Amino acid sequence: MTRYVLRRLLQAIPVFFGTTFLIYFMVFSMPGDPVLALFGDRTPSDAVLQAVREQYNLDQPFFVQYLLYLQGFFTGDMGVTFSGQSVNEVFVRAFPVTLKLVTIAVVTEFLLSVGFGLLSGLRKGKFADHASLVFALVLNSVPPFVALFVAQYFVGIKWGLAPVTVGANATWGALLLPGVTIALTIYVVGMRLMRGSVIEAREGDYVRTAYAKGLTSKRVVPVHVARNSLIPVITNSAASFGALIAGTTVTEGIFNIPGIGKVLYDAILRGENSTVVSFVTILTVMYIVVNILVDLLYAVLDPRIRYV
Repeated sequence: MTRYVLRRLLQAIPVFFGTTFLIYFMVFSMPGDPVLALFGDRTPSDAVLQAVREQYNLDQPFFVQYLLYLQGFFTGDMGVTFSGQSVNEVFVRAFPVTLKLVTIAVVTEFLLSVGFGLLSGLRKGKFADHASLVFALVLNSVPPFVALFVAQYFVGIKWGLAPVTVGANATWGALLLPGVTIALTIYVVGMRLMRGSVIEAREGDYVRTAYAKGLTSKRVVPVHVARNSLIPVITNSAASFGALIAGTTVTEGIFNIPGIGKVLYDAILRGENSTVVSFVTILTVMYIVVNILVDLLYAVLDPRIRYV
């Protein structure tokens, strides 16, 4: 197990540097001068422009800027925004909000995938199987931003069951509506993976042996069928976690959630390239770590898996 973890960590090193370099290159290759955009309609003097560029290392060659950025990242100093705030402080304020939102969405998505997938797999070809598949596909066909607006109108405005916007009060309860709505639009993939795994597990020799020994369905289904069918669903949920962490811009914009997505959107509009790159780099590291942890979880769920 230790050798496997070390090998995965070594594999993550080129992934990290390759990803950060591409991100840095693409962001800083965007047209326009972020320093000039900072002043809006005003025309600053050349001395002021030069001073601002020196402050943010924009007067250095591209590779020097990239190396200085890596130095700051590894030393825990991700720079400052154009408004003078520390990027570290901005991230610390925004990340917990997005983490709450994504946690609600992923946990709900996982529970829906397992519940409906298990139901469909155990009732293959029957009404419950067809009904759950049709329901999931209908929800999946609705664009997320449409589903969010519909949920906001009916649940928040029409019925008054949840806050219409979140704002600074980003509590678990306030984030429940957008989180559950996101989950309803993405759980179909996990549900179909669970369904296929359940059908395959039910035909396995170990399940037949369990029934032959006299075990009941109450024992066989949760221990032998459901547990061995969770691996693809967990993999899908882990991928959803990484994608949602980096892709909550639309959701946070609609519900006015002060999370990472909204900060990134505002930073892109202001041309704060250092903020964009720093946030995306942290999200990349998190995505790599989550995938390694999920791989290690496989051995816990399935005793047949051993890492060497």
